Amino acid sequence: MAFSRFQMGIVLRVAGLLATLALLTWMVMYTNWYVTMVICAAIAITQVVLLTRYASRAGREIARFLDAIAFDDTSASFLALSRDQSFGALGTAMGRVLEQLRSGRQEREEQAQYLQSLLAHMPVALISVNERGAVQQLNLAARRLFAGPCDTAADFVRYGESFAVALDALKPGETAIVRMERNAGALQLKAAATDVVVGGIRRRLISLQNIEVELTAQELVAWQSVIRVMAHEVMNSLTPISSLAGTARERLEESLTQLAPDTPARAGLEDAREALDTLARRSDGLLNFVQNHRRLTRRMVAQAQIVPMRRTFTRLQRLLADELKPRDIELIARVEPETLEITVDADLLDQALINLLRNAMDAVRDKPSGKILLSASQDAAGRPIITVTDNGPGIPPDQREKVFVPFYTTKRHGSGVGLTLVRQIAAVHGASVSILDSEGGGAAVCLRF
Repeated sequence: MAFSRFQMGIVLRVAGLLATLALLTWMVMYTNWYVTMVICAAIAITQVVLLTRYASRAGREIARFLDAIAFDDTSASFLALSRDQSFGALGTAMGRVLEQLRSGRQEREEQAQYLQSLLAHMPVALISVNERGAVQQLNLAARRLFAGPCDTAADFVRYGESFAVALDALKPGETAIVRMERNAGALQLKAAATDVVVGGIRRRLISLQNIEVELTAQELVAWQSVIRVMAHEVMNSLTPISSLAGTARERLEESLTQLAPDTPARAGLEDAREALDTLARRSDGLLNFVQNHRRLTRRMVAQAQIVPMRRTFTRLQRLLADELKPRDIELIARVEPETLEITVDADLLDQALINLLRNAMDAVRDKPSGKILLSASQDAAGRPIITVTDNGPGIPPDQREKVFVPFYTTKRHGSGVGLTLVRQIAAVHGASVSILDSEGGGAAVCLRF
């Protein structure tokens, strides 16, 4: 129906033009109406222009429609064309196509915004390294991880030579465990890579996931299994030995009471009694040692609650005051901000901090003016950090990982349990423990929640 109206419009306009031309021809041949001729000629020219515009309107609208699609301009309107009786169907179709494009564009923008938000809040750090070595930190986790600008692949060396080499050697589809050295402490990261081509430039997308807590938890589980088996076997062997040694010593003492002082065999029996006494004491000591280390095999469950740090630090200062004063050790507690609170198990946190504070007290025992700083603050990401800092001799870098191993100790009478328990308590809270150098030359043990 729309095409018949268009054709009728063409026919009527052509007919009007022909009539005007015929009238103009008659006046030229048979009259001298020059003014009328000029007017008639102007009318004919106007009819030609209007006919041309009418015939090319559909082409112009189609060209405007294609331009709108080419430049993604969904604001174009063909409402006037759709109201035209001759081109109504064409205008309606164009409007429908643009509405679908507008709807699809809105969906794409919403999807892109959703993906951007998802990418920004992912806990896994994502970076992009193009074929020229330029680095782009793609999300907030990456900016937190690198804690500063990292514009080229050469900047990876700032986080350890092995870190830079591992990322450079990482192939698409591969994963690797890499160690990242930072001022805030070393991290164990799981790295994975894939290649994409964007704008003709090949980029390598690398994900870096912090698995420090997971590795620590697995390591603790492995140690717990080993200690549990060892404790079981040692207890099974030591218990009867200790019992038999005690019984033999009692029987021997009974026999000695019945012998005369000048009996020749008395001296040998007394030597045997001392040997059995030594054996019994060492057996009891070993049993106590095993019982002490069996604490590491207990499964910890954190009963989380909101704990004000200022109140916790005040409680610890009062608890340890009797141990600090005789040694002339100053304990300074600092909380920034003062209202800082952490969601943890209060009892387990107290146990971990007491172990760290006593380690610090042992570290400064030979200092004439020992100082210990117990501080709580937040990092740039708002995560709580508790630090115990001393001005003692510090811990050499080659021993900072060993001190967390069960039974390993740098103290003369240490049991090698304290820092292992601290790491275990940190693990059940999803936290990490690291040892750094303090400004005064001592050690700073950080708990990062």
